[in-house]
Amino acid sequence: MLIGAHVREDDPVVSAADRGADIVQMFLADPQGWKKPPAHPQAEQLRTGGVAVVVHSPYVVNLASLNNRIRIPSRKLVVQHAAAAAEVGAIGLVVHGGHVTQGEDAAAGFANWRKFVERQVGEGGFAVPILIENTAGGDNAMARRFDALARLWDAVGEFDVGFCLDTCHAFAAGEDLVDVVDRARAITGRIDLVHLNNSRDEFGSARDRHANVADGTIDPEQLVAVCAAAGAPVVVETPAEGQAADIAFLRERLAA
Repeated sequence: MLIGAHVREDDPVVSAADRGADIVQMFLADPQGWKKPPAHPQAEQLRTGGVAVVVHSPYVVNLASLNNRIRIPSRKLVVQHAAAAAEVGAIGLVVHGGHVTQGEDAAAGFANWRKFVERQVGEGGFAVPILIENTAGGDNAMARRFDALARLWDAVGEFDVGFCLDTCHAFAAGEDLVDVVDRARAITGRIDLVHLNNSRDEFGSARDRHANVADGTIDPEQLVAVCAAAGAPVVVETPAEGQAADIAFLRERLAA
């Protein structure tokens, strides 16, 4: 099982070595910006090296939005980031489920996702697999609660999109972690990546505040159980100073 961490994008090769990571996740551009990602200076090392790579799309992306000034640039940005992710040899591009705004019909948000994926598949597909991630908060989110996630998968599941399960997000959304892997798989048919994060806040808080594996409100052994059940690559998105310890803890428990 690959275990690693989200790292700074400027020197992921060194960051991986420092943490003992088998896999690194990174941004390829400003996560709060709309600019096309530039060529990464370590692209060849990442593409040919022994560490797996996954890319996270910018937070501004909202493919569900009914606002053309958000949805259309979001579509462009995802395609650009998928192409840039392929250049660094990434196994996938993580994209948040997005949301509509209060008073808007959620069905339109799910339909926007389908239109985007269907059109892109018709034009030759994405340069790397798209991994939709569950999110922590927002009453109008497409992938916060699992009933909404099921509606999203009804819209896009036939196009072979992947799924990234975030433990902090699920916990914050009020989804029980005891059987979360089974319930996610029953909806999506797959788990391609796990974001293994503890939470600084209580169950159902809707707050997306990550903690190191042993430091939050989720029992660390429950997090280990999620990893074991998922059987997918694991990335911790925890505070950087504790990531090496998080990786070592998970490796030790999962090898037991």
